[in-house]
Amino acid sequence: MAAKYSGGCEHVHVTASAEPIDNHECHCNVCKSVTGQHTTHVAFFNYKDINVDHPEKMKRVPFNKDNPNGPLEICLCSDCGAVLMLDDKQHRIRVAVPNVMGYDDAKFPKATYHAFWDESKGYPAPHDGRPVYVGLRPEFVWPASAA
Repeated sequence: MAAKYSGGCEHVHVTASAEPIDNHECHCNVCKSVTGQHTTHVAFFNYKDINVDHPEKMKRVPFNKDNPNGPLEICLCSDCGAVLMLDDKQHRIRVAVPNVMGYDDAKFPKATYHAFWDESKGYPAPHDGRPVYVGLRPEFVWPASAA
């Protein structure tokens, strides 16, 4: 199947063969820490919808330094250090952050809601017409493991 979205770097190409199953603007502290961004556009894909042409060139590090045994890992190119994707050790999802992971952000679907916002963040809730939630959107269901 042809790639709908492609990212990665010159050494490792990451392609998505389907639309995201979740597409949000993240306000969580882990994303802030990892990306250095105030908010981060995050897209979840079913695990098998993201393909990597050279998985042997991926270095894996914990996504959350405070939970190093958590399910998500950041995948980096072992040649150039580029951030490629987040990989779920439980094989449920793979995650793209378009403006960080080599995707053409302008061609990527716009985030449909705001996730992980809470009053303790110290800034007002977003008022751009998209829903704002304290977690993922209430109807989101984690996919079964693809393993």
